Amino acid sequence: MLHGFGYLGEVDRIMAKIDDVARLAGVSKGTVSNVFSQKRPTSKKVTERVLNASKELNYVPNHIARSLVTKKTMAIGLTIPHGHFFFSVFHNQFINGVVLEASIYGYRVLLDMIAAEEVKTPSLASYPIDGAIVLGPTVEDKRIQMLHQNQLPFVTVGKIMSDGLPNELTVNNDNKQIIRDICEYLIELGHRHMVFLNAGKRMTVSIERTESFVHILEENGIDVKPYMIHYKPELQSEKYMTYGYDEIFRVIGTMKRQVTAIIADDDRTALSALNAIKDLGLSVPEDISLFVICGDLSIMHQMTPSLTGMDLQPSELGAQSVRLLMHKLGVLEGEFSHNLIIKSNMIERSSCQVVPRLCTD
Repeated sequence: MLHGFGYLGEVDRIMAKIDDVARLAGVSKGTVSNVFSQKRPTSKKVTERVLNASKELNYVPNHIARSLVTKKTMAIGLTIPHGHFFFSVFHNQFINGVVLEASIYGYRVLLDMIAAEEVKTPSLASYPIDGAIVLGPTVEDKRIQMLHQNQLPFVTVGKIMSDGLPNELTVNNDNKQIIRDICEYLIELGHRHMVFLNAGKRMTVSIERTESFVHILEENGIDVKPYMIHYKPELQSEKYMTYGYDEIFRVIGTMKRQVTAIIADDDRTALSALNAIKDLGLSVPEDISLFVICGDLSIMHQMTPSLTGMDLQPSELGAQSVRLLMHKLGVLEGEFSHNLIIKSNMIERSSCQVVPRLCTD
């Protein structure tokens, strides 16, 4: 072991430094730093000179050395609830937005996959990071509580519903307005018998959506009945993947309820519900209209029928959450909103149509 450490020490002494790269490339140390951190734009010609010099000298940027000087880790954490399945396209696009935006400021991203409702470790609060982004907060979210207790700067993507944390920074879609737009769209098509396949019951986005759904239906003289609102099972539940199928088959097939429109939380839920509709001998949109809140826009377009849905701009959610965190860390100056709302857009396709006349009562 001692010989190993001695060997590493010898290597460290002969490794090139940023001064050597700058000298060989004929640029300043600041320019070399900019090329690797991408904090400021550098011309293609200069970038190539720096990279060639680095390669020739076997120079590698040292984040540890930078951390010792700046007292920062130059890393941020991203905590995402997960289950026994691959990330959705929404997750992938969101993560992509976070990673690309963080790289602009010279930050790496530590992805923390943690089961919702099951914070069994100190989580991000104990990791060597400067700040964190929390996706999909729940009521009294333990991740948020730990970050707050450890005085680690953080931004949430979704509304915070935790006692004592009213002024923390958030990036979000306008979830209440999204549900209003969807319901008014369906009501205008004549739908009064809707089923809402919502997200998990403790997720703050789900609570916002439910409040809006109930309010808008009552506003339009529609009685909201228990069978109309459903909540996705816990991520670790065996029923998670069959959620859409199970609820729709139960409501229409077993309970014999009249349903003319379904609002699904995501494309996975929508496709599961679509299978139930087919097994019940019905079709979309002739018998039932289907609307997806959060889905893969490319797949939704290729489906038969193509699915009407919302574009929640996940990449922009990710990028703006990083910018807000950079502001909190003092990297970005200027005025920033404490509660930034990312615009969403409805994309009409062919899965929703005017309610059949026989179903208008």
